[in-house]
Amino acid sequence: MRRGFAPLVALALAVAAAPEAPAAEKATPQAAAGALLPRDSVEAAAFRGSLVYANYCVTCHGMNADGNGRAARLYTPRPANLRASDKNDAYASLIIRKGGAALGRSEFMPTWEAELTDEQIRDLVSYLRTINVHKAAN
Repeated sequence: MRRGFAPLVALALAVAAAPEAPAAEKATPQAAAGALLPRDSVEAAAFRGSLVYANYCVTCHGMNADGNGRAARLYTPRPANLRASDKNDAYASLIIRKGGAALGRSEFMPTWEAELTDEQIRDLVSYLRTINVHKAAN
């Protein structure tokens, strides 16, 4: 049993005695924290938006954002196909905040402004833009 610990002790001593890496080789704060994307990048916003979508929108709009979620059959009109939407980012943000009835659309589209932060709504709109075939913006 004791011989099994000897290599581990030698390794621990070697690591402890190793010189520290030069400052240029040290990890950046983002890399040290495990960040793969800069926080303010479009890609990071879209990724965060996909998480918001998965938590709040997928039940009605579906995994493919085509309006065919599990609950879609319960509603008339059916949820929007977000992949084929011709609406711009401002409209998407507004309907997410105020709900469908406020914009003359489905009364079943809930208001999310009390539940989602401004950042979450911006991120969600960024995600929707990435999956939209029309790539509507602003």
